[in-house]
Amino acid sequence: MPCSVVLPHMEQSPHSATAHIGIIGGGQLARMMAVSARRLGCAVSILDPDPDAPAMALADRHIEASYFDAQAIRNLVRSTDACTVDLENVDSAALLELQKEGHRIVPEPALLSIIQDKRKQKKAFREKGIPTAEFADMPEPVPEAFAAFGYPLVHKAGKGGYDGKGVSILHSETDWDKHLKVAGLVERMVQYEKELAVLVARSSDGTCAVYDPVEMVFLPEANVLDLLLAPARIEEALTKKAQQVAVHAIEALDGVGLFGVELFLCADGQILVNEIAPRTHNSGHHTIEACDTDQFEQHIRAVLGLPLGSTKLLCPAALVNLLGADAGSGKPKVFGLAEALAIPGVHVHLYGKRMTKPFRKMGHATALAATQEEAMEKARKARNLLRILPAE
Repeated sequence: MPCSVVLPHMEQSPHSATAHIGIIGGGQLARMMAVSARRLGCAVSILDPDPDAPAMALADRHIEASYFDAQAIRNLVRSTDACTVDLENVDSAALLELQKEGHRIVPEPALLSIIQDKRKQKKAFREKGIPTAEFADMPEPVPEAFAAFGYPLVHKAGKGGYDGKGVSILHSETDWDKHLKVAGLVERMVQYEKELAVLVARSSDGTCAVYDPVEMVFLPEANVLDLLLAPARIEEALTKKAQQVAVHAIEALDGVGLFGVELFLCADGQILVNEIAPRTHNSGHHTIEACDTDQFEQHIRAVLGLPLGSTKLLCPAALVNLLGADAGSGKPKVFGLAEALAIPGVHVHLYGKRMTKPFRKMGHATALAATQEEAMEKARKARNLLRILPAE
């Protein structure tokens, strides 16, 4: 629906000149979405159970409730012009009913219900001809079923996994104790050369805007993104192929909004879709400084039905996640910020989380440079300088 004016039932606020956006989830993604929404003159309401949610400081209203509180979700959606999410694990059934009432919800609840369950997501890949690794449903993990599928394998929880949680790698039967005690799926372990990601934005009329592929390096002990390079260090033909695979996936699923498409580049040049995130994504944080239109504004544009922006990469970039140190939990204290900011081309984003925990995403740093190597060197230097520890 058009969102150029505030609807008559909306409460007026200094930030609602364009529209009022609701976000289910109040983490760092919602926080950065709120920045872009405010820039476009929008009001923002969030729903999150955490009274200290990172996005709270930038929101006009905070509904403190569970992501599965159907009544709270109704209150949010019915009092805003358009609603979106900053995580998958929400009450998609309640959103589907609200969509039937005529409310604008992006991504569509029906697609959200598929993506939030990895079993449904992988089955949709197979049905839609989206290339992906071999897999098998595993409603109840038993040794015989794992052996029949064959090792090595990846065991994934059907629901609730994020940031490396809900994923376990089993190399042989001797790793059985590492299996997850939940319903999920097993997936063939892919022998890949690189892990890539492509951001795809798609509007309601089917228009797509696709970003350059990025290369991702993960921290083995936490299975969380450690280093990102933009653009990915691959040949132009593979760049186009990765973009084509990602766009095909989103078009096949009829997605609307901004999607993070995680890919495996295999040794034979084959590109497989690992997973799709129906929201802004860690693989796109560099776009804030490195692209014409950052992923958060791009998503807000899609949510409001506005024209999608240019995805042009302005210069090479490298990104590092700033994780909570492996030194316990507590109120965070940041060391080395001044030194990191003194590096030319380095931009630091801290998420305002009130508690640090080992490997928790507390922020990120993006480095811009003339070459990927220089950007990578700056980003790593910034990460080595920045330490986030629990206060004593």
